[in-house]
Amino acid sequence: MKLTTRLSTLLILGALGSFAATAAHARSDAAFMKEAAQAGNAEVEASKLAQTKAQRADVKTFAQTMIDDHTKVGEELKALAASKKVDLPTGPSVMQKGELKMIDAGADAKFDERYVKAFGVKAHEDTVKLFEQAAKEAKDADVKAFAQKTLPGLQHHLEMARALQPAKP
Repeated sequence: MKLTTRLSTLLILGALGSFAATAAHARSDAAFMKEAAQAGNAEVEASKLAQTKAQRADVKTFAQTMIDDHTKVGEELKALAASKKVDLPTGPSVMQKGELKMIDAGADAKFDERYVKAFGVKAHEDTVKLFEQAAKEAKDADVKAFAQKTLPGLQHHLEMARALQPAKP
């Protein structure tokens, strides 16, 4: 009887472990979609701010490209998330809101530099890493395909942002 009880317990624990692993993978795909949505929301908000505060024409052009591209990708992400029954956040994360306040503070002469550094380069470095991971590790085929399809555009945004930074002596 003890052997039967132990075997039953092991079978149940194994089944629960398998279920938990499946749930964790589903959560990680959902977490990716939520984090991607927040990143896109922050990028659009920062870029709208840049449209009014940036002084350099090339920074304003970059900001408009970010608004257009991230809005389009955001709509695609919303459709994907809806098909997977994932509720997406409608704004940036708390940390990203802090970054938005940071770029909006201080002398306007430095706005362009703060925007390019925080939302051009740093944010895109983080987002590229996020999408690279999802492109490799997402368990859902549609989520993986979305990440793979979107990644080259994000990498291009990062290159564009780096080109806007002042040359280092």
